[in-house]
Amino acid sequence: MNLSTTSFAEYLLRWNETDNNRAMPWKGEKDPYKIWLSEIILQQTRVEQGLQYYLRFIENFPTVKHLATAEEQMVYKLWEGLGYYTRCKNMIAAARFIQTELNGRFPVTYDAIRKLKGVGPYTAAAIASFAFNLPFAVLDGNVFRVLSRYFGIQTPADTTAGRKEFSDLAQKLIPVASPGKYNQAIMDFGAMVCKPRQPACESCIFSASCFAYKNSMTGLLPVKSKQTKIRNRWFNYFIFEYEGQVYLRKRPANDIWENLYEYWLIETESETGPEKITTHPDLALILKNQNAVIEVFPDTFRQQLSHRRIYARFIRIKLSEPPLLSSEWKACQPSGIKDLAFPKIINQFHQAFCSF
Repeated sequence: MNLSTTSFAEYLLRWNETDNNRAMPWKGEKDPYKIWLSEIILQQTRVEQGLQYYLRFIENFPTVKHLATAEEQMVYKLWEGLGYYTRCKNMIAAARFIQTELNGRFPVTYDAIRKLKGVGPYTAAAIASFAFNLPFAVLDGNVFRVLSRYFGIQTPADTTAGRKEFSDLAQKLIPVASPGKYNQAIMDFGAMVCKPRQPACESCIFSASCFAYKNSMTGLLPVKSKQTKIRNRWFNYFIFEYEGQVYLRKRPANDIWENLYEYWLIETESETGPEKITTHPDLALILKNQNAVIEVFPDTFRQQLSHRRIYARFIRIKLSEPPLLSSEWKACQPSGIKDLAFPKIINQFHQAFCSF
């Protein structure tokens, strides 16, 4: 039989006091700005990867005012490599909203926090509970896993019904007197004990009453109804070089990597050989039949995103005249490239072939 909701929280808080040695620089933090920053960085990001980004952001932008007034490209450059760049765009917008509309004061209620750009129910609950000790339960992957296994919830967590069931239970479990400690404890418990693979069931404080453990279902819970379908995309980048400069633009909205820099691009539906792609009619319009020296770099680069797999080939074209490009394209000295933010796959190319 499962513990009562009160006993579950008590056991978890006791474990937190005696056995939880998971150290992170934001644990125990009460500054809502720093908590918000850590939560935004850790969305879709492992703690091990996000830690150094968090420390760099705090060093460069110690307050929300520093972030709100920073040059946008500097923020994107610091974010470079974290992926999911919409998070960065929303973070900048939220910081500017706080600075201009809220006089630089971080909102103090769940509903007000929830209105910040890019802040969902989980992030708002984390900030509200950690910074202001408000009784709002967090629901991340760790919490879904702990609750599903212990209480035997078999409703898929990625459905509307599942999210409501988990949310109602999580809110019922949270102790009003110490919501922040409880939220941190259950997330840490999921990360350290009730892990996705090879959970430490034999030494778990809940093993005697855990549904999944008693029914040999730890590998089956939580249930997901959908499998992510991966779409392949093939990018052919052309580095136009004229009088020692190369041509770049910021990627537009409504696609991946918005506001990051890129070279001129032809996307194809499948892998296309260099002989065919260098005779593409769009390229002919850019080059205007001028004499050009074409160099195809030998490697194909790959980047895995959540729903996409990107393959990229790079081709350098040395021109005798400027390319016929729209005004969004800017000529850039190669020495200035290091200061700009690029998608990871272009940085992989830069690291392999950094001499222009």
